Amino acid sequence: MKPLKMGNIEAKVPVIQGGMGIGISLGGLAGAVALEGGIGIISAAQIGYREPDFDTDTKAANLRAIKKEYEKARAIAPEGVIGFNLMVAMRHYEDYVRSAVEAGADLIVSGAGLPTDLPGIVEDAPVKLAPIVSTEKSAKVILKYWDKKYNRIPDLLVIEGPHAGGHLGFAREKLTEFDDFPVYIEEIKRILAVVKGYEEQYGKKIPTALGGGIDTPERVREAMELGVDAVQVATRFVTTKECDADIRYKNAYIEAKKEDIIIVKSPVGMPGRAINNEMIKRVAAGEKIPHSPCHRCLHRCNPAQIPYCITDALIHAAKGEIEDALLFCGANAYKAERIETVKEVIDDLKKLL
Repeated sequence: MKPLKMGNIEAKVPVIQGGMGIGISLGGLAGAVALEGGIGIISAAQIGYREPDFDTDTKAANLRAIKKEYEKARAIAPEGVIGFNLMVAMRHYEDYVRSAVEAGADLIVSGAGLPTDLPGIVEDAPVKLAPIVSTEKSAKVILKYWDKKYNRIPDLLVIEGPHAGGHLGFAREKLTEFDDFPVYIEEIKRILAVVKGYEEQYGKKIPTALGGGIDTPERVREAMELGVDAVQVATRFVTTKECDADIRYKNAYIEAKKEDIIIVKSPVGMPGRAINNEMIKRVAAGEKIPHSPCHRCLHRCNPAQIPYCITDALIHAAKGEIEDALLFCGANAYKAERIETVKEVIDDLKKLL
């Protein structure tokens, strides 16, 4: 097992805990992962949902919570590697990025759209930048753009496959095509070939991480044998004592069967993976679920037209209000059998390395 090196930052264990919002991976989980030598990631998606002014001044609540959750994680792991996951699709994306930098984040992982201008937002700040890509095409776009406009390369490139949870970086037809992991392996190889070209151009290594359905030591070893430097794991960390979600959310994973895990369409049209429940069934039947006043979370969202509010649904999930929730999960969530500790998960994932 080799540490994951990103310039002057090193994680002893090459495991990145994937960002999960709303309220699933906050300071508690991220700090626990960082304490065990991995990279803990706080999701900034509507991170201030517990703040008293969240409904009246969502942006201020989120900015305040970014600092609070980072400080919570840092108190748990003073020497650990701690970062934020920031979705390009979020409104006020630039402000949230700057707030994460000001808080002291070691790393910003960014997807749900291509973070083409992320280097311009952080400017000369020492934070490491890790765009998320899912296809050779998206890797080419982001690497070429950063090269031409900013004369820089990513500090880490996260490759997120079709078995990941939450919003997915694929059209539905591509999800079907890549559902067979051996088929997606060929896409991974093409992405790594693109990366190699820029490594040669800059005379510098671009570390890569693979995520999506990686939940066992065997899958970790398979990923490493493909040539990546780390793995991104999210679903496996949900059913840990340290995960910030309500116990009822965690138990939904443990109780889920394979056939319960489906591809859904989010209110903004993006495909995602979630556990089928009463809320999903109501939406599928054509019901339009009343929602709270708009919190202006995502671009392309029209409150008058959406079948349900994704902020409301994900807050219900974080609070354990399961039947009214959108229960995002990875493809293998049904394999969870018990509540573990973060240490137990990391020790298991790395045991074949």
